[in-house]
Amino acid sequence: MADTAAILPATPTVSTDVTGIGKCKLFIVVLIVVALAEAIGQTSFKLGPGQVVLLPMLWALLVAATWGIAQRYVPGYARITTGLQSYAGGLLNAGLLLFIVKLGLTVGGALPEVRQAGWALVFQEFGHAFGTLLLALPLALLLGIKREAVGATFSVGREGNLVIIGEKYGMASPEGRGVLAEYITGTVLGALFITVFAGFITSLGIFDPRSLAMGAGVGSGSLMAAAMGAIAAQQPAELVPQLTAIAAAANLITVVFGFYFTLFLSLPATSWLYNKFEPILGRFSKRKQIETAELAGAGGEMKELPFTDKAVSWMLIAVGATLGNWLSFEVAPVRSLTGMAVIVAIVAIVEVVKRLIPKMPMILVLSIVATAVGVPGLFPFSDTVIALTRELNFLAFTTPVLAIAGFSVAKDLPIFRQLGWRIVVVSLTATAGTFLGATLVAELFH
Repeated sequence: MADTAAILPATPTVSTDVTGIGKCKLFIVVLIVVALAEAIGQTSFKLGPGQVVLLPMLWALLVAATWGIAQRYVPGYARITTGLQSYAGGLLNAGLLLFIVKLGLTVGGALPEVRQAGWALVFQEFGHAFGTLLLALPLALLLGIKREAVGATFSVGREGNLVIIGEKYGMASPEGRGVLAEYITGTVLGALFITVFAGFITSLGIFDPRSLAMGAGVGSGSLMAAAMGAIAAQQPAELVPQLTAIAAAANLITVVFGFYFTLFLSLPATSWLYNKFEPILGRFSKRKQIETAELAGAGGEMKELPFTDKAVSWMLIAVGATLGNWLSFEVAPVRSLTGMAVIVAIVAIVEVVKRLIPKMPMILVLSIVATAVGVPGLFPFSDTVIALTRELNFLAFTTPVLAIAGFSVAKDLPIFRQLGWRIVVVSLTATAGTFLGATLVAELFH
């Protein structure tokens, strides 16, 4: 398989102008954004027969992205430069590991409920894989998008799918430009879009909450967090842990099996359907091949953060989640910090093992370890870990995660001038398709 460093988009490379003072400034500003977002709180408004729910994590994403975009107008002491925005992306990748542990612990503690979901969890992957192309591919062809449509609609454009397209077609190809456009759109707008979309679909009351939770497991931690936040906000509190566990299990299945599913099934199917229907649907548009060639150079060398910077990320997520847990859920900071220390310890242990065994799949192993530890009574320390982490609310993790995400994507927003509105609409339709497709398949079993 091709060298992923040459294929993947710019997972943040730490700029030379990122100093210790700059890192401290980013740390403080992120916490300010988290506090502001939690202070704004949850708001909602009616939209036709449904309701749109706006959560603190959404405010955090918007405030952080705006702060990053407007850097030239922000006083120097509070300015988050492009270098710091790239560094924030590295922190996001490391910080999501804490989120994965929280999800794993939730799954472990709710295995009976997850087991009851049964075959729905298995077959929902068909919905994730084919829901994107069934909705987005015809739209792309009607809008005049050519082979870029294959890369943009065969799946939600996450890292693994970039590797698939890069290996088969190359990132300079139309398919490569399409998947990169999907990746950028999902990174910049995905969390915002799926929060509003999932919240609206939930408010209609036509789907079983378990089906919606499975639909949220799209294979991306940040998108799953955004979707589940909107879904959980409209459910009884006692049902949220079970739904979160189901979403986490669906997300894990999508991450583990989705790569092979898209490689061997959905990508060939999308390419075949494109060849069949483009001559028919494409003639409705006179638009020429979409000009996104400059996107091919949007990638960059992918460098892993040193352990010390990963520790900074873990600390930032831990403090941010503690702050949100206190402001929104009135959990004493001491109790939250104790639970966060346990989660950080799990991540750190697996990280050390990863350094000893470089080829070990970090996310998969971390998910399995966290899930096993979260099973009551499985290990001598399991019940203690469960008790210490029980009061860490799922939504408290999402606000600092999306605050960091907001800063990390601010530098990429100008690229949308090269994407054009058509590819953005198609990409968001693909995101809606993967959520709706999995939800519909899961609903057949409920």
